[in-house]
Amino acid sequence: MKSLRILLTGGSSGIGAATATAFLAAGYRVGLIGRNADTLSAVAGDHPDALVLPCDVGVPDEVEASFAAAAAKWGRLDVLFNNAGRGSPARTIDETDIDDWLDVVRINLTGSFLCARAAFGIMRRQSPQGGRIINNGSISAHVPRPGSSPYTATKHGITGLTRTLSLDGRPYDIVCGQIDIGNALTEMAMPMTKGVPQPDGSIRAEATMDVAHVASSVLHMAEMPLDANVQFMTVMAPKMPFIGRG
Repeated sequence: MKSLRILLTGGSSGIGAATATAFLAAGYRVGLIGRNADTLSAVAGDHPDALVLPCDVGVPDEVEASFAAAAAKWGRLDVLFNNAGRGSPARTIDETDIDDWLDVVRINLTGSFLCARAAFGIMRRQSPQGGRIINNGSISAHVPRPGSSPYTATKHGITGLTRTLSLDGRPYDIVCGQIDIGNALTEMAMPMTKGVPQPDGSIRAEATMDVAHVASSVLHMAEMPLDANVQFMTVMAPKMPFIGRG
């Protein structure tokens, strides 16, 4: 297991950085994909098994180049963690900036498609054939937050992508699962601790959990043999408003 190779997107901070650190500690070769080379390098440190791959996941040529570089260096790809994503300000759809919509779709959904496409191609061609793709969904893949049409729409789209990859990957031993995360305490989730809009119009703080629990969950999913799969996993702060939400 310790010779496995993983590419992960959004590797410079938050869930991506925590997951990269966990996989490096477990003995994996880890390729960190993100837009900022300096922050990626800070996560990688001087670890000999870390590969820094500056890349905007929404740009097809950059994605292809990064995946090709990893495959050339390692000889194969075992796991992709499709993690890169962004949100947008909480607004009703008529007040949502069109550029925000376009960029959320570009990063969250198109970026996941492009990375899965590149990974699938490598996994299909390599010998032995196969590999695992893990998509970062969200609690918002199930139910929305107020004013979240761009983010929620893309996360529902991720579920469709996960199901399609699971079906299309069967002949090639490529499996796909999805992790739906709720209130992991990263910089992106810090507003949760101070107060965020609720469906009843109030502003309230929400419970959070240590991001390390997400990293360990992704590691568990990745370490399963290809004849087994965690199709969907929800890992969340148990006191956050999800059960009963909506």
